[in-house]
Amino acid sequence: MPVPRRVVLASGLAGLAATALPVPTTTANAMSADMASPIDHFAQLRRVMIQTDNLIGPRHVLPALQQQLARLAARRRASRGADAAELLALETRYEELAGWLAQDIGDERTAQGHTAKALDASHITGDTDLTAYILGRKAQLASDTGHPSDALGLAGAARRTARPGSRLEVIAVMHQAHAHAVLGDGAEALNTYDTALTFLGRAESDGVWGSWLDEAYINTARARSLAALGEYEQAAAGFDTAIAALPPTYRRDRGVYLARAARAHAGTGNVSLAARIGLQAVGIAAETGSARIIGQLDRLDQALAPAAREAGVAEFHGALDHIVLHPA
Repeated sequence: MPVPRRVVLASGLAGLAATALPVPTTTANAMSADMASPIDHFAQLRRVMIQTDNLIGPRHVLPALQQQLARLAARRRASRGADAAELLALETRYEELAGWLAQDIGDERTAQGHTAKALDASHITGDTDLTAYILGRKAQLASDTGHPSDALGLAGAARRTARPGSRLEVIAVMHQAHAHAVLGDGAEALNTYDTALTFLGRAESDGVWGSWLDEAYINTARARSLAALGEYEQAAAGFDTAIAALPPTYRRDRGVYLARAARAHAGTGNVSLAARIGLQAVGIAAETGSARIIGQLDRLDQALAPAAREAGVAEFHGALDHIVLHPA
């Protein structure tokens, strides 16, 4: 699935990875030599970057994270024993996060590269939970880049790797469900979402893995799959519910949900409402540079084109053109 030209222009992908020049090894060693606890330092820094991404999106966070990843890798190579093992485990999480951020700005190649490194490192550390999670992330990336058959296979691998009864198993089942939807198998997709809800009801607490997973999250994922199946009425209702419940700190996710809701409402024929909701998402897209938002808005713009005279459509189109031609 080619990235829409709007995504490329507004996200400023060209040269983004090059702006995150790795810190030379000797410099990285010198900068971190006096750290009392480099593991705590890099773990805290990762948490801060996750919070920052939720607020402002990946465009500015990814280069900073890549620089810190280079420092972390240099520190790990200079370490031995238990410290080296702990730093590698943390480096794996950095690679996974970098892959997610690159995916969110529409840079598929960089996303694939970081996620593949994370998967390799998870095998080295022997952390099967992390391996299951990253396989799920690879399934998500495959679906989002137009390879649903690959996504189905990767989600199956994630499910086999996850501990039975864990939330990681539920996440893998959700990825299977969406892959079925993108492949056009609606009955299998919805049945698989029912399985995910059943598994969630008896799933154990996994701490960091899937701590955010609840019934509302699964229903939002189902709404996305319903939209992929052309069931726009149900999809729109699902997204509207998700938006109402989303905490304000999840600014970028709000933009994603708004854009998907707008596209679903356009599918129902409610053009004016779709344009109003889409206009809200435009502002968040400009702030964050999220390709997931802009890609949905580009498809919304195409869907609204035949109704250019309807209320709000011209305003939405003009606002979207402005962020494409004059990205922040």
